[in-house]
Amino acid sequence: MVKVRFAPSPTGFLHIGGARTALFNWMYARVQKGKFVLRIEDTDQVRSKKEFEEEILDSMKWLGLDWDEIYYQSERFDIYKEHATKLLDEGKAYKEGEAIILKIPQQEIKLYDLIRGEITFDSALIKDQVLMKSDGSPAYSFACVMDDALMEISCVIRGEDHISNTPKQMMIYNALGFKIPKFAHLPLIMGEDGSRLSKRTGAVAVSDYRKEGFLPDALVNYLMLLGWSPGNNQEVVSLDAAVKKFSIKKVNKAAAIFSIDKLNWINGQYLKKIDTDKLVDLLIPFLQEKGYVDQDVDKSSLKSIVELFKGRLSKLVNFIEWADFAFIEKPNFDKEAQEKHLAQDRSKEFKILIERFSALDSFDKDSIEETYKTVMEELGLKPAELVHAIRVAVTGRAIGPSLFECIALLGKEKSIQRLEAAFSCVG
Repeated sequence: MVKVRFAPSPTGFLHIGGARTALFNWMYARVQKGKFVLRIEDTDQVRSKKEFEEEILDSMKWLGLDWDEIYYQSERFDIYKEHATKLLDEGKAYKEGEAIILKIPQQEIKLYDLIRGEITFDSALIKDQVLMKSDGSPAYSFACVMDDALMEISCVIRGEDHISNTPKQMMIYNALGFKIPKFAHLPLIMGEDGSRLSKRTGAVAVSDYRKEGFLPDALVNYLMLLGWSPGNNQEVVSLDAAVKKFSIKKVNKAAAIFSIDKLNWINGQYLKKIDTDKLVDLLIPFLQEKGYVDQDVDKSSLKSIVELFKGRLSKLVNFIEWADFAFIEKPNFDKEAQEKHLAQDRSKEFKILIERFSALDSFDKDSIEETYKTVMEELGLKPAELVHAIRVAVTGRAIGPSLFECIALLGKEKSIQRLEAAFSCVG
């Protein structure tokens, strides 16, 4: 049976690179009708934290990457010690203080990588390997080999940065008499500037993307494109559809480039397709966090605001930033927009618009737009000449969805109050 594993260390949060590794392992297991093992590598008892472990598990669940088995290395120290002692007794290892160290024989080591083909190593360049440290904890490579062997992992899929560990681990497999699994080393993920991925270029925790309002399906969709393609230049693809096409041998050798713009675009595609009622439910926690709504919020009125912005969103926090004018008493002015569009004295035009808007019986989009155009015609102005000034006055920003829909959304009283406030400012 095909069996793969993802082995995060709870010394930090789950980042994009780790999530991509978990995803490719999960997809490989599912397409092969095999098992996906989650192994928490918590042997570093000083740096391993419960909060990191919980975040990793929560992020995996949020991404939809369910596991068939879960193990904790901290519960397996006796197993590691038993096998290290056996190697010691067989003369394949020696003691240095309290540490147990494996003797590395000189030989050529050949690895056939499912992604990269044949790689050859010279064991003369590999020093003797620590199996058990003097504090009684296992060394990384030893614990890794022991677990992969005893858990019957058939293929180790991990990052390219682990290639240097592979010959060391193959020597440990040989010493223990265990069958060596297949290996596949995924390409590194680089920033758009060609450097290693950093926080500046996108290497932040999955939970941070979640807080920004990225959808799990969209993030998974983007992660699968970092080194693999479903073909036919398809970029928006569901996980279920992708699994049916996935092949580890079709993963690229070349480094993958992480683009936040591409991620934003893909997330925007998912947001456009999502049911508006579901989108409202997703946005409510963000609105509650800002204090814009409470638990008794009227979802039907909220839905009309959401529909106004739905086609423009690339992530959920955009809505909080752009639609804030609908939830607060006074707009948060964009300073540049205010200086550009409200500096000129438009008191005459604003005064006439306020009078006409006040007289409207029906304050809907069409009535507002018709009234506005009539006033502009009477004043001998082009309709576009005052649009930005009015938008800044009522929303605080120079760009956004339909101005007349925004005014209708605010209602007559609030809209007139904001126009009056701007009129007194410019007058």
